Amino acid sequence: QVQLVESGGGLVQPGGSLRLSCTASKSIFSINAMGWYRRAPGKQRELVADLTSDTSINYADSAKGRFTVSRDSSKNTVYLQMHNLRPEDTAVYYCHAVDYVATRRYDYWGQGTQVTVSS
Repeated sequence: QVQLVESGGGLVQPGGSLRLSCTASKSIFSINAMGWYRRAPGKQRELVADLTSDTSINYADSAKGRFTVSRDSSKNTVYLQMHNLRPEDTAVYYCHAVDYVATRRYDYWGQGTQVTVSS
């Protein structure tokens, strides 16, 4: 079992920045992958960025050049730094983790944090 607790969402003006945090209940070294998804109103959930245990990083095209995912293993925390935010980035952002027990995959989700980009 992995519990994920997110923080850092809020209201920001277009062009502004936010940093989201996701703290896991176990060492992130032992988690296969962690990352961020988002669900905008009326849309399906989509990948924003993820970070695997071998430090490979994958970004959605919409995030490239503006968002950066990183981790602090000493705090069991993964971050999503977002710059130059746009109204279309408005969504609930979810932290996600993939863990394996033997060969069985488990997916875990945080409770979500609202990001609203508006003037």
